[in-house]
Amino acid sequence: MSTSRPDTDDTADVPAADAPAPDTAAPGTTATATGDGSGPTVADLGEFGLIRAITRRLPAGPDVLLGPGDDAAVVASADGRVVITTDLLLEGRHFRRDWSSAYDVGRKAAAQNLSDVVAMGARPTALVVGLGAPRSLPIAWAEQFADGLRDECELVGASVAGGDISSSDNIVLGITALGDLAGRAPVRRDTARGGDLVVLAGRLGWAQAGLALLRATTATTATTGAASAASATATGTAATATGSTAATGGTAAAPAVRLDDPEYAELVAAHRRPQPPYPLGPQLAAAGAHAMCDVSDGLLADLGHIAAASSVWVDLDTALIPVPARISTAAAALGADPLGWVLTGGDDHALVACVAPGTELPAGCTVIGRVLNERPADAGTRDHGVLVNGRDQHDQPGWDHFA
Repeated sequence: MSTSRPDTDDTADVPAADAPAPDTAAPGTTATATGDGSGPTVADLGEFGLIRAITRRLPAGPDVLLGPGDDAAVVASADGRVVITTDLLLEGRHFRRDWSSAYDVGRKAAAQNLSDVVAMGARPTALVVGLGAPRSLPIAWAEQFADGLRDECELVGASVAGGDISSSDNIVLGITALGDLAGRAPVRRDTARGGDLVVLAGRLGWAQAGLALLRATTATTATTGAASAASATATGTAATATGSTAATGGTAAAPAVRLDDPEYAELVAAHRRPQPPYPLGPQLAAAGAHAMCDVSDGLLADLGHIAAASSVWVDLDTALIPVPARISTAAAALGADPLGWVLTGGDDHALVACVAPGTELPAGCTVIGRVLNERPADAGTRDHGVLVNGRDQHDQPGWDHFA
């Protein structure tokens, strides 16, 4: 079981939603098929009819020797070793149907597992998918979810080899990804060395910014509705959703943002569909990376996992860490710290690696810090940790499901 990728969506304790998100449906799909209760349901089709509807949308890739239809699938492993990782996604905890389409959820579910595989330096080969679905779930939602899985897998040459289906009160997804090491040793977390350079592959802060924008928009909508209801029965004073005080208790509304604003749309899309730097995992492995992991809990937390496993101290230099202008713009609109999003936000599924000085890095990699040769003077008895600009960050946790 993979423990490297707890989700960072941070939608804990949010009720499951049935509203559609037509702006994020896959090209050529119907906007009403995102969970609004319209059209035939999985109960209408039945278990085996649903399996047929899903599997006919999932062509087998070259590594799947035997796909859905038997008691088990058969997947090739030329290396003789298999990399395996698994994740759970729960509706209302890791995704919301009013924020993400079925296609989005499929892309994201595949991406977060495929990213774990490439973080080991391996090539993804196949996914196995468990789906728990309410009886009222539209068939089209399940079909578009399958399309999302298929299209994300195609980016790395993998495919869905099989799975299982059951009924449940809300949507529950269990995704297992397989990979092939192609003769290389796996790149682990416990082998960083003093003097290594810390390298970032991919982008950070985008998904966290998108999540913050979605939350702000949801809060604005809720405040507007509450204020309108209050004003209809109270003094007639209209409340707005642009930062004024709501009429229901004096709490200021969230800043007004429009998700279709070009400054924000790509950030929201990054939350819905992450873009892991798939090729760079095996490329960094081939370049001799000493340690590597997928950034899903946040850079500080995940680099902290490497530091703990390797018993080393890491120092990040924020002058080397890119903070894109659109993240800064969104942070300014919401009164947030853009660097905080970059350092602690997850769900972009970037990779962070430790390499020897002088390593020829693949294009798309950026040096953002170093592994120290000795423990900082003020470290006390701790043998590992993460510094930012020389300052200890042990009080900056990332995502934790049970915190």
